[in-house]
Amino acid sequence: MVVRPERDKGEQVTQFTREKRFRTRSVAGTLALGEKMAEILLPTPKLVVLRGEVGAGKTTLVKGIAAALGAAGEEDVTSPTFTLVHEYAGPKVRLYHLDLYRLETERDLESLGIDEMAAQPDALVLVEWGERFESIASRAEAEIAMEHGEGDERGMLVRWR
Repeated sequence: MVVRPERDKGEQVTQFTREKRFRTRSVAGTLALGEKMAEILLPTPKLVVLRGEVGAGKTTLVKGIAAALGAAGEEDVTSPTFTLVHEYAGPKVRLYHLDLYRLETERDLESLGIDEMAAQPDALVLVEWGERFESIASRAEAEIAMEHGEGDERGMLVRWR
């Protein structure tokens, strides 16, 4: 399994200076990888795009990151598919988890307050489906591309600056 960052035609490419590949073989492994991701994604503030098809494990990874940061227990983190934004406050980090799957235009983003979230000095903003919107993709300081493998196996490519 090889994870490649995909770009839509005409999408602006963000320049990342570092990258690292990971593979997990279980849900527990993806959750545990949250601790390593938290190390990579700090310090805040940071805007991160989470790429991957439906069921790739994006929310599972967010559960692991939130738990590693002390922002929420794994069982408290759920997909914000219908609410669009979930916020979790930890002792040092305010984690925002967004799911933009149901949005269609840049104008739809305006009411979410992403600029305000990302401007907070302790903010880690994790955005599922953010690659669909140039205003998000072009500002992202990191990207995690996830891919299904066999069974519960997942491949991940983390790129950041």
